[in-house]
Amino acid sequence: MTPTRKEAAVVRRRFPTLAVTALTAIALTACTAGKENAPALGAGRKPSGSASTALPAASLELWHGFTSPGEVKAFEDAVAGFHAKYPQITVKLVKGVQDDQITQAVRGGKVPDVASSFTTDNVAQWCKSGTFQDLTPVIAQDGVDISVIPEASRAYTEFDGKRCVMPLLADAYGLYYNKALMKGNQPPKTLSELAELAKKLTVRDADGNIQVAGFVPSFQYYENVASHFAPVIGAKWYKEDGTSAIGSDPAWKGFLRWQKELVDWYGYDKLSKFRKSLGQEWSADHPFYKGKIAMVLDGEWRNAMIANEAKDLDYGTAPFPVADDRQELYGGGFTSGTVIGVPKGAKNPQAAWELVKYLTTDTQALVTLSNAVRNVPTTKASLESPELKKDANFQTFLDIFAHPSTSTVPSSVSSSFNQESFQEFMNHWEAGSVKDLDAGLAEVDKRLDDKLKLSGS
Repeated sequence: MTPTRKEAAVVRRRFPTLAVTALTAIALTACTAGKENAPALGAGRKPSGSASTALPAASLELWHGFTSPGEVKAFEDAVAGFHAKYPQITVKLVKGVQDDQITQAVRGGKVPDVASSFTTDNVAQWCKSGTFQDLTPVIAQDGVDISVIPEASRAYTEFDGKRCVMPLLADAYGLYYNKALMKGNQPPKTLSELAELAKKLTVRDADGNIQVAGFVPSFQYYENVASHFAPVIGAKWYKEDGTSAIGSDPAWKGFLRWQKELVDWYGYDKLSKFRKSLGQEWSADHPFYKGKIAMVLDGEWRNAMIANEAKDLDYGTAPFPVADDRQELYGGGFTSGTVIGVPKGAKNPQAAWELVKYLTTDTQALVTLSNAVRNVPTTKASLESPELKKDANFQTFLDIFAHPSTSTVPSSVSSSFNQESFQEFMNHWEAGSVKDLDAGLAEVDKRLDDKLKLSGS
């Protein structure tokens, strides 16, 4: 599948090349290729015990997408904790793996025992097709308390009654603001406040060209995609029957009108010229670092990037402003994250599940990964751990992630298509190409519903 705009950016950041480099984290024992008629997860299995002798000796292979030295080292350290608990199990780590490699491996019958992914939009199809095995039975057998994971992360790791992956780390989205450019103003809490402050903080030259933008409302700018805005405006993606709700939900219409008014205030051509002049999102030339934009929507990882690329920047973070008529949503936001599971055909599924369970429920493992990667850990205990490194700016995103109004895109086998189609429409809308909003959104609904019929969902 094609990743969403944000996920594609993260993939580019974490995959500088397409080469897959193997390394051994705990032992030099290599795993053999997958065998035919591999045992099914949970078949003839008894609940795992606490003793290390509860599992037979095994060699596991785990594929993950991390590539930077610090991230890879953190994964090694987390897996080392598992090996200490189960010394009879060795784990070989393979870094830099992308989703299509996992899918192809399952089709070819040569699969790892465990695989992780950055792209949650793939989960529904993986669960439906059986690419990843259903963990529901073993979760029940082992008495794993899923409620320790916030509801939003539980939502993006299951589909149609199957939990085929577990959440490993999460992303949360909020508002970053440049304290100097804010000129003493407090971060806005509603969209109307955001628009008013954006206008107040914008600086133009004598010809009206934008020199500094209070906020860039363009849907073609970095993280400004529909999925990231939906939770703060209370918008729905689907109706109860699974068909598109975009055209009938007034929240989307209100938001699109708010956005277009602000785009028109800047001037579409002026805003486009300014946007195209800005530095790349994943570089040290990011316009937020350079004082070109006062407020931006971004994920929690930006804190770590600022520490590395703009350490002298004086900035703050806050929840993103919400729709004026949905102020009870303030404090929440959008979330997605890394997922991990046991692929179909894994030759050691029982030991593989123990590794997945350890990495996703053990507090120290999650804290180790979070401290290195600077993503949000995904259990309540890890969020509250005194060993979790956090300052006020990172704490904002821990609070957003734990907030009851935080949500994600509901699981659907056509999730990526739906988001991309709507994004295309929004680009036309801000450019002024859509003359009838109701008719345009109705056409979006039809396109999405036609795709739903083709997918057989």
